[in-house]
Amino acid sequence: MVIEVKSEQLTVQFKTLGGALSSIKDRDGIEYLWQGDATYWSGQAPVLFPICGSLREDTAFYSHADGTETKGSIPRHGLVRKNEFDLVDQTENSVTFAIEDDENTYQNYPYHFRLEITYLVTGKTVRTQYKVFNKETNKVMPFFIGGHPGFNCPLLDDEVYEDYYLEFEKEETCSVPRPFPEIGLLDFQDRSPWLVSQKEVDLSYDLFSVDAVTLDELQSRTIALRSRKHDKGLKVNFQEFPNLIIWSTLNKGPFIAFEPWSGLSTSLEEGNHLEDKKNVRLLESGEVDQIGFEIEIL
Repeated sequence: MVIEVKSEQLTVQFKTLGGALSSIKDRDGIEYLWQGDATYWSGQAPVLFPICGSLREDTAFYSHADGTETKGSIPRHGLVRKNEFDLVDQTENSVTFAIEDDENTYQNYPYHFRLEITYLVTGKTVRTQYKVFNKETNKVMPFFIGGHPGFNCPLLDDEVYEDYYLEFEKEETCSVPRPFPEIGLLDFQDRSPWLVSQKEVDLSYDLFSVDAVTLDELQSRTIALRSRKHDKGLKVNFQEFPNLIIWSTLNKGPFIAFEPWSGLSTSLEEGNHLEDKKNVRLLESGEVDQIGFEIEIL
């Protein structure tokens, strides 16, 4: 099911599968959101919950109040991105989707939860707002959440990928952890310089020669995709998130993903319990947590 919301500047579409964005077009009819192509990546803008990235051997361990321990299987990027969401509310400029735990999710992630996603379209901006409910009566719920929007690059037919560059909010000097794409993990202790007194980075597929780029040391809280040939572009504001992932495919997919994540793939020195992972959000029983980000069309 496709749902459409408009502002004076944008026409934005969503789908109940995954409760996700499926199109962002401006008044000129230019499509900014990657439309999915299995040759490169069939996804578009999946919602990552209750993990971002990968766990060791896709397995999470849970310690319980009675001293017992259980484990469950959580594939890369979580349990909800391929599930149907309910459309629970729609207004002239917003839409809200929701999903709750079921037998399959509870078996692998032993918490009763509700996840609501509200998209608000205002002017040239699309805000994604996640709202996580812990429906348990006596259990603290560990979780991570994140976005994974991919954007067309190039945006126009007469351009190439290398006509574009990334622009950060501030001049940055930072390093990135070493990725292990074959197992999906990271090594926070083994880091390489990535930005050195830079606000701009020329876009090249060489940036992704190993895997996605994990930016967990940024001072900036916005990143923009800009062309050297025209003024069309976009900006992602991830003020509320500690991490940003930048990614495209090794076979030169005509897109780039800007991914605000509350957490990261498991690092080699980390254990397997969700509640012990870096940046974990611990939600008390009966409580609600909210976090979100904006996509601004320039």
